Amino acid sequence: MKILISADMEGATGVTCPADVLPGGPGWERMRPVFTGDVNAAVQGLFMQGADAVVVNEAHWSMRNLLLERLDARAAMITGRHKDLSMMEGVQHGDVDGVVFLGYHAGAGSEGVLAHTYLANSVTGVWLDGVRASEGRLNAAVAAEFGVPVIMVIGDDKTIEDAEGYAPEAVGVRVKTCVSRYAALCDPPEVTAEAIAAGAAAAASLAVRREPVVTEHRVEVEFDADHLARAATVVPGVEVCGERRIGYDSPTMYEAIRCFKAVTTLASAAMEEEYG
Repeated sequence: MKILISADMEGATGVTCPADVLPGGPGWERMRPVFTGDVNAAVQGLFMQGADAVVVNEAHWSMRNLLLERLDARAAMITGRHKDLSMMEGVQHGDVDGVVFLGYHAGAGSEGVLAHTYLANSVTGVWLDGVRASEGRLNAAVAAEFGVPVIMVIGDDKTIEDAEGYAPEAVGVRVKTCVSRYAALCDPPEVTAEAIAAGAAAAASLAVRREPVVTEHRVEVEFDADHLARAATVVPGVEVCGERRIGYDSPTMYEAIRCFKAVTTLASAAMEEEYG
């Protein structure tokens, strides 16, 4: 049994503000060991219940946040940027039986600690096939296309509620309760590590490959400024479909998520300092 852990940082234990997750600052340095601790707790629980291999894919910002020297020696890690499937790199090779979404968060326009979708701001909403979508929903659709079930989701309470809509069978582990976008009632690492390990052990039995779900998808993205939407139309097939909103159709989720990455990259490049 091989499990992929897609590890984001905003939903990790104790994280509540941008300084905790923006690379280079003291807040980020402080939270890196805590983030790594969450991952190690998940690895421990998975191996307790029969995992043969666990691969951790770094999925936050620079994708160089976890401390390899503190990673459980039984796991391996994909670190760094420019990967074919970004947050879901590793799911496409046909040998993964289940995926864990660790440190995930609510989507842009929704309530939740550090809620956003790919871009920290500027994106005000994303819709997949007409349903408002978080990164979790988008990535679950990618996993489904390769026959891989989401077996566990770890984050704040709003993240767990969101996951009930796209992975209702997955084990949810709440590590903090949202107070506002930049505040949370947090459990300490000792408590969350125990909960994560127990949740991962329970989730391991759900790691059974399924029939791949390959279908067409419609993605729409709303920005907070018109020029960002228009910048995204450089991508062939992407069109303005409303005020500050673009949309496109893709024959597969693989193509949909890669186009989404191109759209957000172009929008990010079109921002001008404080004015966005």
